[in-house]
Amino acid sequence: MKIIHATQPPAVETPHKVDVRQLYDRESAQVMHITLKPGEALKPHITPVDVFFYILEGTVNVSVGNETIAVEKDHLVESPKDIVHWLANASGTPARILVVKAPRPITSTRVL
Repeated sequence: MKIIHATQPPAVETPHKVDVRQLYDRESAQVMHITLKPGEALKPHITPVDVFFYILEGTVNVSVGNETIAVEKDHLVESPKDIVHWLANASGTPARILVVKAPRPITSTRVL
């Protein structure tokens, strides 16, 4: 059994310049843990695989396609592949999001 705490892996460098940590990386799926400080956001981007976001803490503005909704903790949001999406923390407290990509992308995410 392998157990990983969300803060154990080092933060990975991304174009978004926010705290992103890879928790799981297999051919079948990739799992990232994102912490957004108040005012931080991911840039709009397109992922070549299906993605879902699970809000662990806080309220996050989630945009998928042309729809943007404030999503509270303990909710899951699906984002189909090849659709523009982004996340933003417009609140005054940190937000934590679990991001699952399935399968693991073999081509790069396209930042817009």
